[in-house]
Amino acid sequence: MSEQDSINKVSTPNTVTSLRADLLNLGLEAGMVVLVHSSLSALGWTCGGEVAVIQALQEVVRPYGTLIMPTHSGHLSDPAGWENPPVPESWWETIRESMPPFDPEITPSRGMGAIPECFRSQPEVLRSTHPHVSFAAWGEKAAEVVSNHSLDYSLGEGSPLARIYEENGWVLLLGVGHDNNTSLHLAEYRADYRKKKEFTRYAPVTVDGHRRWKAFTDINIDSSDFDRIGHDFCNRWKSDISVGTAGAGKAQLFRQRLCVDFAAGWLHRMRT
Repeated sequence: MSEQDSINKVSTPNTVTSLRADLLNLGLEAGMVVLVHSSLSALGWTCGGEVAVIQALQEVVRPYGTLIMPTHSGHLSDPAGWENPPVPESWWETIRESMPPFDPEITPSRGMGAIPECFRSQPEVLRSTHPHVSFAAWGEKAAEVVSNHSLDYSLGEGSPLARIYEENGWVLLLGVGHDNNTSLHLAEYRADYRKKKEFTRYAPVTVDGHRRWKAFTDINIDSSDFDRIGHDFCNRWKSDISVGTAGAGKAQLFRQRLCVDFAAGWLHRMRT
């Protein structure tokens, strides 16, 4: 979406003040532990861009709450699996030998959008150390959420998603749908269905000060049916989901635990 398209979406510009009011109307409150998925362009033109959105979120949640965003970096992976686009097979070994290791301070996110990419480098924001699916967090429980992110089974019980579940935290969708709802991956690890399989992934990491091409075990996560899960979840728990707007974008706020539990049952029934 071009900047002109963003301008055309709103009659007046979004500001920190207007976005804060939208978030409060949606039901976001101080002290919440909340995982945010977002699209800046979907909100319409915003004065201050991604910085303004982050400031509005922080002003509502406050430092005694906790704000979390996905800062994934799937490009730090084995080039043999790259498809969009693929690279020549003759490049693979060079990439494996020379790709810089994941560094939570400097490795950029990929495909997460402008808001998480800006958020990860903000003051007092902590980031988990998983080379593919890290999360960044700010606030009172940031360290608890992002510490000890397991390399194996990266979005399962050893992940920030499980820590949010334990805190009975919330999910906030800002201008995006359930196809961006990372918490549904936690349900994949918990559900029992026929097509779930384990396989080996690889990433460049630092071990004892030295770069290593590290192998780890995971499952074949798949978000292709997440929109269907989200549709059915919204129908089943309509009264427990707050729906509103943030600027020109649709916004949803709901308990993560409610969504994960519903999705685990859905996956068990539907992925058979």
